[in-house]
Amino acid sequence: VQLQASGGGLVQAGGSLRLSCVDSEDISSAELMRWYRQAPGKQREFVASVSSGAITSYADSVKGRFTISSDNSKNTVYLQMNNLKLADTGVYYCNVVRRLVSYWGRGTLVTVSS
Repeated sequence: VQLQASGGGLVQAGGSLRLSCVDSEDISSAELMRWYRQAPGKQREFVASVSSGAITSYADSVKGRFTISSDNSKNTVYLQMNNLKLADTGVYYCNVVRRLVSYWGRGTLVTVSS
């Protein structure tokens, strides 16, 4: 399984970005798809998830601003990030759980400036 994340970049506070994560396998076979992030000097933290049953979950810090979704036809998971804050800066990683095995992609850097 290979996961390729993209869409990161430099954005001003209040702006938006959409991250994408392409799965090399059929994403509809995954039980869970998640986004995590790691800020400089901090531990990796959960951001959002969507299950195979389309149940979503969000960290309190991003509720109402971020939206996770998936497109099975493109084997892609998205993270739409709106009203970005300085605290959203970090490397964002996608994660897929398939047959109880967790797979990680290489991260994409999001930098929010004031």
